[in-house]
Amino acid sequence: MKRLSMLFISVAFVSLLAPCAEAQFTVTTLLTMTGDSSTGGSPESSLIFDSAGNLYGTTSGPAEVFQLSPNSDGTWTENILWKSLSASDPSDIRPGVVFDAAGNLFATSVSGGQNGCGTVFKLSHNSDGTWSEKNLVDFDCGSGGSFPVGGVTLDIAGNVFGGTTQGGNFGNGVIFELTPDSDGSYTEKVIHHFTGGNDGRSPDHPFLVFDSSGNLYGSAAQGGQHNCPDFSADAGCGTIFKLTPRAGGTWALAVLHTFTGGADGGNPQATLLFDKAGNLYGTTWEGGQYGQGVAFELIPHANGKWGEKVLHAFKSGGDGANPFGGLISDAAGNLYGTTSVGGNNQCGNSSLPVGCGVVYELTPKSKGTMTETILIRFHGTPNATPYNDLLMDSTGNLYGTAAGYGAANAGAVYEVVRSASEVD
Repeated sequence: MKRLSMLFISVAFVSLLAPCAEAQFTVTTLLTMTGDSSTGGSPESSLIFDSAGNLYGTTSGPAEVFQLSPNSDGTWTENILWKSLSASDPSDIRPGVVFDAAGNLFATSVSGGQNGCGTVFKLSHNSDGTWSEKNLVDFDCGSGGSFPVGGVTLDIAGNVFGGTTQGGNFGNGVIFELTPDSDGSYTEKVIHHFTGGNDGRSPDHPFLVFDSSGNLYGSAAQGGQHNCPDFSADAGCGTIFKLTPRAGGTWALAVLHTFTGGADGGNPQATLLFDKAGNLYGTTWEGGQYGQGVAFELIPHANGKWGEKVLHAFKSGGDGANPFGGLISDAAGNLYGTTSVGGNNQCGNSSLPVGCGVVYELTPKSKGTMTETILIRFHGTPNATPYNDLLMDSTGNLYGTAAGYGAANAGAVYEVVRSASEVD
């Protein structure tokens, strides 16, 4: 049976602040976090919309799941759906939430749970408007995996897929499947144990993605065939992989690309994006011509191999650097993303390099090349590091979260708005 992803959209994190727009774009703060139980803090999640136009996301500390509802005057109202209150609750929630067909929310936590090594959890909407939380799996800190930094993806049967950065038979992370049981519980099955060798290690992507045939795609931040300049000799620069379901419920892993840490990039940590032709797009945190990461395309060939094309090499300064977030596309084939630093605007936090990050657009040109345009350069109040993919609405506005630092800079949710002349 073909599996189709129910992950509606990917998102990205970026710093928020004083409006520093270029061209026909401006940035607006929708919510400023306080870092306490009233709003949470350090949002490192992707955002998703529901059918009514509400936004959903998570914070890592304090750990909360929140909803933002638009008001008629252009403001947004926050509603905290659930917050972590005990050691066994999910904590340090980073990648964001996804919906199932019934409107339940699913997510992971890096820590918390009965063993302290993270959870997959579900929020169910009650008739009185409240939400109830249930841990679907408490990772065992061993062969079952531990510390899921990425989120989960659902298929149409309600099975839940994700990865952990550690644990497994070799201690290098796993890809897991959770199958719903008739009593409402879920059974975990590890479908791949990373060896730390050619297949990679530490899958650190926000979300796995499905193709139309039910194959799963993702990235491993380290491992592979090539040593990475910035890592220890045996760490490797990361891989892009494909998991194919086989008879009997097993899965076969194939490596589509092994990064060298050179011109092709290194250390991929972002959700992948498919286009209609079956090409994959993504980013790497480092590597490239300037060592600051790349945006890339993987193209399938008739012989089953995949070829990589670098679409843009980041070079810091005004260009931005070190993208943790992936890419999203509009109907015209333009790509959008963020970088975690760069952009020339000095951040107030001295622990960060110069530049608080950017929102960029990659526009297709002749012969398959792309041109980068910086849409927004962020300022340093609050400081922030964008980690995941942007979210786009039907009019081309972009949404993201900013992970702030310190009690006074707890992060924010922002919107990047196109001017009327730019909206179709």
